[in-house]
Amino acid sequence: MSDKNSNTEQQMYQCSECGLWYVEEEWKEKCEIWCRENKSCNLEIIKHSVVRDVAGEYN
Repeated sequence: MSDKNSNTEQQMYQCSECGLWYVEEEWKEKCEIWCRENKSCNLEIIKHSVVRDVAGEYN
C-alpha cells in the first residue's frame, strides 16, 4: 500500500503486516517479509519507519 502526503507530495509505503510507514519502498518490503516470517518486528528495520500523525502528516 502506498499513500501520498498532500503537503509534501512525498510517496510513503505501509507494511501490510504491521501497518508501519516507510519513505523507502525497500524498507517496507523488508518489514513485510520479516513480519510475515517471524510474526514480530525487527528493530533494525523499524528504525527506518516514520510516524504518521492523526492529520495524515509524516514525522
